[in-house]
Amino acid sequence: MTNQLSKPRHAARLALGAFLAYAGISHLSFAREEFQAQVPQSLPLDPELVVILSGVAEVGLGVSLLTLLKKRVHVGWIAALFFVAVFPGNVAQLLDHRDAFGLDTDGKRLARLFFQPVLIALALWGTGAWRDRAQLRAEN
Repeated sequence: MTNQLSKPRHAARLALGAFLAYAGISHLSFAREEFQAQVPQSLPLDPELVVILSGVAEVGLGVSLLTLLKKRVHVGWIAALFFVAVFPGNVAQLLDHRDAFGLDTDGKRLARLFFQPVLIALALWGTGAWRDRAQLRAEN
């Protein structure tokens, strides 16, 4: 598999990695309460635990995006799936009318939902995961 990424893809991968690492650190420290607003009330887990686990996952994904260039396709798919997995939390924040991160109206919470597909696309494009998926299958 080629490890060649264009400069824009490389920059996107690094930016997404830094964003995820920072978000994960914020889960584990200063923004715990804010992130708990995104944990669906129907989820049968302690919201604090969910925030901690998702924070650890985000730090791991961020660091992986920043450092594991040879595994970038795998990490890109995992990051995309992570963004899919946390989407219900964003929906729950809207449906439950919970304020967090300045999202204090239903209009703002709804607008945020449209950002999630952008993150998914960025993970797949910035790592070349979508482009190189056929080569990945050929390796297995």
